[in-house]
Amino acid sequence: MEKFIIYQVLTRLFGNDANVNIKDGDRSINGCGTMADFTPKALAEMKLLGATHIWLTGVIEHATQTDYSAYGIARDHRAVVKGKAGSAYAIKDYYDIDPDLATSVPARMKEFEALIARVHKAGLKAIIDFVPNHVARQYHSDACPEGVEDLGLTDNLQTHFSSQNNFYYFPGEKFHTDFDLQQGEREPYIEYPARATGNDVFGSFASRNDWYETVKLNYGIDYTGGRTTHFDPVPSTWKKMLGILLFWAGKDIDGFRCDMAEMVPAEFWGWAIPQVKEQFPHVAFIAEVYNPAEYRRYIHEGHFDYLYDKVGLYDVLRAVATGHANAEQITGCWQAVDDIRDHMLSFLENHDEQRIASDFFAGSGERGKAPMIVAAAISRGPVMIYFGQELGERGMDEEGFSGRDGRTTIFDYWTVGTIYRWRNSNRFDGQCLTPQEVGLREFYAKLLNTCMSEEAIREGDFYDLMYVNPHSSAFNPHRQYAFLRQAGKTALLVVANFDDYPCTVQVNIPAHAFELLGMKAKKRATATDLLTGERSTVSFCPDSPTSVKLPALGGVILKLKC
Repeated sequence: MEKFIIYQVLTRLFGNDANVNIKDGDRSINGCGTMADFTPKALAEMKLLGATHIWLTGVIEHATQTDYSAYGIARDHRAVVKGKAGSAYAIKDYYDIDPDLATSVPARMKEFEALIARVHKAGLKAIIDFVPNHVARQYHSDACPEGVEDLGLTDNLQTHFSSQNNFYYFPGEKFHTDFDLQQGEREPYIEYPARATGNDVFGSFASRNDWYETVKLNYGIDYTGGRTTHFDPVPSTWKKMLGILLFWAGKDIDGFRCDMAEMVPAEFWGWAIPQVKEQFPHVAFIAEVYNPAEYRRYIHEGHFDYLYDKVGLYDVLRAVATGHANAEQITGCWQAVDDIRDHMLSFLENHDEQRIASDFFAGSGERGKAPMIVAAAISRGPVMIYFGQELGERGMDEEGFSGRDGRTTIFDYWTVGTIYRWRNSNRFDGQCLTPQEVGLREFYAKLLNTCMSEEAIREGDFYDLMYVNPHSSAFNPHRQYAFLRQAGKTALLVVANFDDYPCTVQVNIPAHAFELLGMKAKKRATATDLLTGERSTVSFCPDSPTSVKLPALGGVILKLKC
């Protein structure tokens, strides 16, 4: 396990310079970014921010309302595509690159390979999505290698379940919904027999609130037959998905972020991941898993390297930042995963979550500083930010299928305002950004680079200080959180302030911390705040508390020799 920083970016939005932003506009109106927009300069700026990895979200071909039939790509029926651009998670061809992202559609795979080469030349690593649970309703691979059998091609359509079927069927029933399946097309969308819908809807009906644009893949579990498992012989879907993983690993990528991994049996992952790593040992696997009861199974049996720390650290940090929980509750987050903490990926934003600066979360990017300090520095595990987070992107546009919900759309063609201005500031010099945006980006750059440069954060030990700092006139555990990170002769005292006001706190450090971490106590020690460069003289011993000046909605990382 290792510390690294992921910069997640929705690939088609990053380089879109159209800046038209007509609600529900198509590609010809609203424009679309391409892989070519990830220039050496853009990638270098991501690295300067502190990123070690870039997660290129949405590069595999997915269903869309844009017509690419002139290039031999079958057109998708509008009724089963969400938004004009379509969801990046309704995969249409596991073996192809999304044509939206190419400057030359026929050369799209070569353009992807060139992008990966640019990423590596910039000193970054590349992560892509693997979407194993569901595919677009009109999935068909026209780019699969010779000899590869398409999903569902030899399925028995007369039975609901067979371990050798790729889909679940409802013989004699037609797929139907609570909305019009014609959507302005000449003919309605017809699916007969109906197949199960991606979010585990095992019936012929799907509502507009379901993942109706997708169909569930069959990994050998008979969900309507008592959830019995049929893993021997190896299910057809297992073999086909392993082939897909090996195909992309062979494209020189460095990792997979596995969408809704917990909706796929851990037994599959335990079978597939070791086989991928046998050929590509450097490839990391990151799982989107939301059930804490399943965490250890997906690590130990499923062989995942990292899991989302969503139901835990993210949820609590969000609650603390918005005043709905006390900072001392953060302690319970690391305690719940202490034995697997290095496997947990922390974040405050991604494509599924609301933007920190949105009206639905904290209303300001500044309010993300304190929780981000905790998320980034609390463990040896990786950290992720979402493009625009470092600029306070609000996500308050109403783009089309994606309403005004505080998220950046994954369904529509759009220009992300902060990213557009950052990219066009005389090519990244920041002149088109507000002073607040520049300051926020500088904060993120300082924090993320510190996380990677400081051994105490990257590889060191952790010590929670909250149990010796109860509520008093000198410390408020409802709004402040304090801990130590230590390695060798260096200690870092990290204190986050979730309050709206600056304050000076007195932090107790117990004798046990000095004994356990092998630190030397000092009555007078020089401390340097790694976030500002400011130096001060403090007490660093169990006999007297350490006085720490905290900015509003921020924090300090004090470096001391021990």
